[in-house]
This record gives sequence, structure tokens and C-alpha cells, in this order.
Amino acid sequence: MKYSIKSGSPQNISADCVATVIWSKGQLSDEAAVIDQAGNRSLSKIIRSGDFNGKLGETLVVHQPARTPAKRLLLIGGGERKQLTAKTATKLLRAGLQALYKLNAGTAHFCLASLTPNDRDQAWLVARLAQEAEDCSYRYDTTKSKKSPALATKSISVAGHGQKQALERALKQGAAIGKAMNLARQLGNLPGNICTPTYLAQQANQLAKRFGKVTATILGEKQMQRLGMGSLLSVSAGSAQEAKLIVLQYKGAAASSKPHALVGKGITFDTGGISLKPGLAMDEMKFDMCGAASVIATIACIAELKLPINVVGVVAAAENMPGGKATKPGDIVTSMAGKTIEILNTDAEGRLVLCDALTYTERFHPRSVIDIATLTGAAVATFGTTVSAMLSNNDALAQSLLECGQQALDPVWQLPLWDEYQSLLDSNFADIANIGGPRAGTITAACFLSRFTEKFKWAHLDIAGSAWHSGPNKGASGRTVALLVEYLQRQRA
Repeated sequence: MKYSIKSGSPQNISADCVATVIWSKGQLSDEAAVIDQAGNRSLSKIIRSGDFNGKLGETLVVHQPARTPAKRLLLIGGGERKQLTAKTATKLLRAGLQALYKLNAGTAHFCLASLTPNDRDQAWLVARLAQEAEDCSYRYDTTKSKKSPALATKSISVAGHGQKQALERALKQGAAIGKAMNLARQLGNLPGNICTPTYLAQQANQLAKRFGKVTATILGEKQMQRLGMGSLLSVSAGSAQEAKLIVLQYKGAAASSKPHALVGKGITFDTGGISLKPGLAMDEMKFDMCGAASVIATIACIAELKLPINVVGVVAAAENMPGGKATKPGDIVTSMAGKTIEILNTDAEGRLVLCDALTYTERFHPRSVIDIATLTGAAVATFGTTVSAMLSNNDALAQSLLECGQQALDPVWQLPLWDEYQSLLDSNFADIANIGGPRAGTITAACFLSRFTEKFKWAHLDIAGSAWHSGPNKGASGRTVALLVEYLQRQRA
């Protein structure tokens, strides 16, 4: 999709479709009023007819509007004008884009100059338009014999108020985030027989070839064995698929500048291992690598935006399968950090791959470390699909992520990482057990990881609820790419 800033009176814009907002009770936006006056009050007539009243998300297409070169006029309901917020603005943009993509309109123009959310600025709104345009354009058909028809819309222009260069930067940023989210969704949606640890490694190598400032290093099981990653390797022991440790380095600043690190859980399929999961909805365990997908996609996004910082992405990729060589409940393994772990449940495997990945990340002397993982069912029970759980050993980092999540509409909420929970992980036979019992599952999982993060500022994002949708709209969500990009954009070399 091509994006541009286009000025000019809305009734003079030449496009296959011009979109404008009507507020609740038929109140015309400034742009709609101009179009209405130029077109012999045609919009006022539609409103008086009762066919359109400006309800939030409502849309109506007017073909061959009077006295304008536009072939179509798309009316978008904005709800109450005084209640325009980032969330309601996103709803009206999505509704407009979804209606647009059903049309045979190659070019489209959005009249947004008079729209500014109460809690955001115009640049945010313009960026959100591009992000939502990419998001709404996503179609999964990779494994279908019949492919989805290509979208007719090829370019979107927007009229906004403010400096043109700032708005153009906002468009570029929003489009980059939207494309990155689609990349994360695509990786998550692929089935486990295609998206294997080796496939993820191949995607990382392709990413490095695409962007000159990105390098990829792939560690196989023999290399991980030499490093002492007994915890990570215990997860892949029952699988025919070789585990991979994928390291992506983006260098946008001087080599002396310490990087920020992202660590992703990449379990490309999770049967639970010997602690086998129930069969119902087990197909959704292909989404257990969505943390890894968000890391890879975020690196792609910041490389496209050319952020002036250094970032390291570490992905622990493995398949968790039962088999003759699979790890058993009660087995004890030694992590890269030298800590011994009693594996009481092989379905608590995410923390086993992450702990070694976190220890490996120490060598980069990171300024901050954020791990992203579909880790616990307890997070789903607590937050549903709306909010991602967050735990951290650094209050300033946690507060920053909380603010970034609110800004990006990719929210997180902090849970306590208190010492009182650590004793639940006590083991009679090893330094630590990999589960803490039936209570406080999200917290004890983070407590486990915290024992491998004592040397750096760290936050843990549990996206088990937010990483994908179930039901008729089953599919990966692309979260937490927007949050991570917002966080990294705020950092300085």
C-alpha cells in the first residue's frame, strides 16, 4: 500500500473513494460540511432520510456524489464528537477501512484534518490510519488452494493538519508497525508442520539479508549443548525437529552503545510433552511461538524505521513432543546458568527454554531485557484476551511499558513479583522446580524466570491470552509488536 499526505478542499479531491466522518445525530464534520455544501446538501438529505445517523462505526457508500470528482463518497460514523478518543478513533478508522476494502476502489482519500482525539494528536491519528490499513488488509491463504483476491485499493492519501513532514513520518511509522504486526500474524498462523524451528531460523536469515543493519546467528543443538543449555534442550528432546537459538542483532547506533534485548518463546508446537495436553483445541498450540514472532517482527519494524539504537532479539525455538527420548516428569536438568531444575510438568516448557535464552542474553550487556511468551493459562484466566500480563524486577521499566502499552493501544498490566511467591518453587531434589502448584501460576512462572535475570533490568510479558483469537475469527493477533516498537522508539543510544 502507498500512503501520502494530500492537501486541498475535500470536494475537489480526485479519488476512487473519499472518506469523511459524520458525527452522531447527523452532525457533519468540517470536511463533510464542505462536501455537503458543494453538492447541493446531498449529505443533509441522506441524514434527514434516516439512512445514516453517525453511529460509531456505521458506514454508507454514496456512488457518484454530486459536484465532486470522487467516484464514491464513504460516510463513516464517528459517534459523539466530544467523546473522540484514541479507542473510538481506531474503531471508526477500522470501520471505514473494512468498508473501503469491499469496494473496487484503487485510490482512497481520508478527510481527517478536523479530527483530533481528546487524548492524542493528529500525528498519532495519521499513523493509526496507516497501521489499521495494513492490519485490515491482512488475508491468510498460504495453505489454501484458492487464494484471496488482491485488494483493489493500492494507495491511500490523507488530509490532516500540522507539518507535512511530521505527518509523512507518522504515516511511515504506522505503516511499518502494521506490516510488522502482519508478519507476526503470518508466522503465528502457519501450521506447525511448516513453521518449525528451522523455518523460523530461515525467516531470521532472510530478514538479515533484507536489512543491511541486521545480522542473524543461528545456534543448533550441538552448539547449545556445548554452552550448557540443558534446560532448553530438555524441551526438544522428544522431537524430530532440532531446536534453534536464533539471534538477531540490529545495529542502528555506535558499536559502543549497549543494546536493548528482546527474548521470545518460540515453541512451534506444544503437545505438552509427556504431560500431554487434552486434545480439545490442541491445534491452537501452533500459536505457542507468538512471542518469537513478535520479536522477529519488531526487529523488522525497527530496521525499516532505522531507529538510532542497538537491539538484540533472541528466540528460543523448539517443538515440545512426547517420544522415547522425551523429558519425563521428575527429571532434573542443568541450565546454562548452572542452576538445576526439577521438571515436575513437561507442559511448563516455555520457562525452560526462556531461562537459557535469558542467560545467553547476558553476553550482550543489555540496557534492558523484555521477554515475550505465551506462558500461562493463568494469564488467560486473569486478563482474557484484552490485556497482557507484565511482571518486572525494575519499576521504571515496568512503568515505561505500561505507558507505552496505553499509547499504542496494546495494553499490559503489572502483577506483583514478590519474594513471598518464590518459595512455591522449592524442590527437594534440585535448586528449583519448574512449576509452583495450582495457585498464582502467572506469578510463579515469572518468579522462575526472575532467577535468571538478576544481572539486568528485565520485564516479562505473558501474552497467552492476547497473542491469538479463538472461535470463528481464529488467528494470531500480532501483539505485542506495537507496544515493543513504541518502547524502543523512546530509547536513546
